[in-house]
Amino acid sequence: MASTEIPDPETGKSEQLPMSAAPPTQPPSPAAGFLDCRKIDVILRVVLFSATLTALIVMVTSDQTEMTQLPGAPSPTPVSAEFNYSPAFIYFVVALVVASFYALVSTLVSISILLRPEFAGQFSIYVTSLDMVMLGILASATGTAGGVAYVALKGNEEICWNKICNVYDKFCRYIATSLALSLFASLLLLMLSIFSVCKRTT
Repeated sequence: MASTEIPDPETGKSEQLPMSAAPPTQPPSPAAGFLDCRKIDVILRVVLFSATLTALIVMVTSDQTEMTQLPGAPSPTPVSAEFNYSPAFIYFVVALVVASFYALVSTLVSISILLRPEFAGQFSIYVTSLDMVMLGILASATGTAGGVAYVALKGNEEICWNKICNVYDKFCRYIATSLALSLFASLLLLMLSIFSVCKRTT
C-alpha cells in the first residue's frame, strides 16, 4: 500500500500516512463519445430513410376510384382521385423521392465514417449542410401538400371548391398518413441538423 511521510513537530520523526488503495478514475475517452454520437447519427438516418420511403409508397398508392354523379351526366360514372392530379401533390412526391435517396446515401456515409473515423472531418460539414437543405425542401413540400389536403377535407365555399374526402375516404386517409410520416421525417432532419451543430461546437 502506498504511503506518504509527514514529520511530527514534537518528535521530529516522520510518520507513515496510508493512501487510498483505489486506483485513480480515468476520464471517459473522447473516442468512446465520438463512437456513441456516430451510432446515434446512423440510427436516426435509418429511421429517416424508413419514414420517407414509407411516406412515398403510401402516397403513390393512394389512388381511389368511386362512382360519382357528375353534372349533366345521366348516371353515376367512375371518377378517380390520384395524386398526380394536383401539382402540390406531385411536388410532394418528388420531394419524398429526393429525401429518400438522400437518407439512403447519408446513412451509408455515416456508416463509413463510423468505420473510418479519420474521414469525419471531411464529410461532416457537407452532410450537415445537406441536412438543412433537405429539411427546407421536405418541410415546404409537406406544407404545400397539407394545404391542398385541407381543402380536400373541408372544401372552400367562397371559391366553390367542394370537399372530396366524404367520397374518397381511402385517398384522404393515405394522404394524411403520408403527410404525418413526412412531418416526422422533417423533425428527424431538424434533430440531425441540431445534433451535427452541437457535435461541432463541443
